[in-house]
Amino acid sequence: MKIKQGDLVIITSGKDKGKKGKVLRLLPRKDQVLVEGINQIIRHIKPTAGRAGERKMFHRPITVAKVAILNDKNQPDRVGYRIEKDGSKVRIFKKTNQLISENKTTH
Repeated sequence: MKIKQGDLVIITSGKDKGKKGKVLRLLPRKDQVLVEGINQIIRHIKPTAGRAGERKMFHRPITVAKVAILNDKNQPDRVGYRIEKDGSKVRIFKKTNQLISENKTTH
């Protein structure tokens, strides 16, 4: 999976199209990701003895095909790989050929 936890992504299709968020969790076996503030649902919890009822918000996973990583210019981009001279493999943006910083939490 080319998208990593903490990457800033944009949703490319669906009800949340155009929204941006940070990847919270990866589900590689299902090819899905959890994105902050995207694909949220409300579950109603019934009152039980000694506890009031409530409404809880949950994040639902979204398929990785519906998200695109945001590059340095705040545009959707694709992820590629480059082998450095020391033999390490790094992620790069396809459009700008810039390195993707590993702790890309702010934008």
